[in-house]
Amino acid sequence: MKRRVTTIRDVAALARVSVGTVSAVINGNPTVADSTRQRVLNGIQELSYKPNSKARSLRAHRVSSVGLIVPDLQNPFFSSIAEGVQLTAEENDVLLVLCMTWAQADREQYYAQTLQTARLDGIIYLSGTGIPSPNLLLLAKSRQILFVDESLPGVDIPFISAENRSGARAVAQHVLSMGHRSVGIVGGPPRLWTSEQRLAGYREALAAAGLNPDGAPMIAGDYSEASGYRIARELLGKTDSGITALLCANDLMAIGAMKFCRDVGLRVPADLSITGFDDIPASSLLDPPLTTVAQPGREMGRAAAQLLLHQIKGISRPPVTDFPTTLCLRKSVAARQPE
Repeated sequence: MKRRVTTIRDVAALARVSVGTVSAVINGNPTVADSTRQRVLNGIQELSYKPNSKARSLRAHRVSSVGLIVPDLQNPFFSSIAEGVQLTAEENDVLLVLCMTWAQADREQYYAQTLQTARLDGIIYLSGTGIPSPNLLLLAKSRQILFVDESLPGVDIPFISAENRSGARAVAQHVLSMGHRSVGIVGGPPRLWTSEQRLAGYREALAAAGLNPDGAPMIAGDYSEASGYRIARELLGKTDSGITALLCANDLMAIGAMKFCRDVGLRVPADLSITGFDDIPASSLLDPPLTTVAQPGREMGRAAAQLLLHQIKGISRPPVTDFPTTLCLRKSVAARQPE
């Protein structure tokens, strides 16, 4: 005589599988083996089990989709963060909605406003401007949201970051240890947290070496190759610049600076030493390979997605995760020869 069954656990016991496997079959997960799927379906039929559609809907709504706001994917570091977010989203059967702002304030405001009404459970936000718009503040009140890579002033939400300041300090200390005393800085975009942290690290190293940190010529770029090329031309174009090393706030700008050197006949590192930041894949393939600071973009993206999912599920986690950076010594820095 069959007994009336009302729980998913009874189906799992009859089919000799876990409750999670029964749930996967009910939700159409294609990763379940055909033989296992058939056992579960037979158990459901034999026990006349009827899944609780309302409960399933509520569970699905809690982790159905999240958004990622990012400046662009042309920057390999941003791509690595997006890849980490996507990998974690896939592992948790969560849809990822990608929004690219091209580091434009009006587009950041537009997406912050649009996503207030979108059916997203949470949002990961990577600012390209450093500007906290009113729409973002409203979005932070209506959605689970966190920052990755860039923090914004006046917005108190969880933040996944890397040790930008100590990484910049370490690479500047290396350049100074090689005898360089006339150093130029290719800075990041104004207002960005990463730009400020890296500039602070460079200046700390200069001050520790007995140099005036405000005396180092600095021009801000936008993290693109083109701006690195332009700034290198501005800093090095003067015959009396005396600069023997460039500290570039990211690898793309360092690549642009190296292209300028090649175009005007400056040898790297014989005539000019150059460093970057990020350790994008191309940095080790350059000629010469670029001395830079590595930060784990994919792991940062994974951590951001995991923390967001924990927030959605009401699981408490530390509000800030600070990933270590690593100095990568290669061939783009040489000892300064005494004159």
